[in-house]
Order: sequence, then structure tokens, then C-alpha cells
Amino acid sequence: MSGGPEHNGDDHGRQRDTVLAAGCVLWRRAPYGDGATEVCLVHRPKYDDWSHPKGKLKRGEEALTGALREVLEETGHRCVPGVRLGTVSYLAQGRPKQVVYWAAEATGGAFAANDEVDRVLWLSPEAARVRITQPRDRMLIDALLNALHAT
Repeated sequence: MSGGPEHNGDDHGRQRDTVLAAGCVLWRRAPYGDGATEVCLVHRPKYDDWSHPKGKLKRGEEALTGALREVLEETGHRCVPGVRLGTVSYLAQGRPKQVVYWAAEATGGAFAANDEVDRVLWLSPEAARVRITQPRDRMLIDALLNALHAT
């Protein structure tokens, strides 16, 4: 049994086949107007959905390292990680998947379309809640706002 990203080392039940992934709720202060908080969503043409940047962990990769790598790969933006926002668990193509998320403030960069992501949008948290495809991802926007207001 491998202890890499495709397995969590638990030989009991479905856990052993859990896909491990990580991502960020990427945010910034709007570059115009009142500097309100904006959330970045990515569009994945393969699934025709809007989500937070995320992806599978590489073998032996720490979750936060993977989350920051995925943000850069999918959005072209560098970021500074903040608080851990939680873990979202669901079935993906018949397998359990766990995605750990962090808040992350964008510090610079530029988007370039790629094989996985063809568009990004910077939206107000309210607009992002409406646009995001999976209802389970809305709670991450709420967690981000709670974390930002706590600091």
C-alpha cells in the first residue's frame, strides 16, 4: 500500500482509496473603487464548472505546498497563504476525495489560459456565491469572509 497522495495509508474501508487534493480560496482587494474583497473563481472546460483553484497532491507533497502550486498553475497568481478554511469531502468519479483549503491573498501575477482552466473571474463574494457551481464550495467563501473579519 502506497502512502502517496492517492492513498492515506488507512487499510480499513474506503479511506485507503481517498484522493487527496488541496486548494485555496484566492482573494484580493479590488484594484479599483473602495478596495472591496474579491474572490477568484476558475472555469474548467472539462467539467464546464466554476470552482476554487485546487488539484490533486503529488506523491509526498504537503497539502499547503500543493495548494499554492495549484493556484499558480491554474490562475497564474502568486499568493500568501492565510488560515486553513477546512476540508471538503465528496465522491469524484466514484472515489472519495478530500480537498483541504486555505485562504490565500493574491500578491501578483497574470492569468494565461491552459489545458485545465480557460477563464478566471474576480468577483465580489456575493457574486462568487452565485457563480460557483457546487453548493459545497459556497461555505468556503463564508469561511474566508469570517477569517478576514476576525483579523
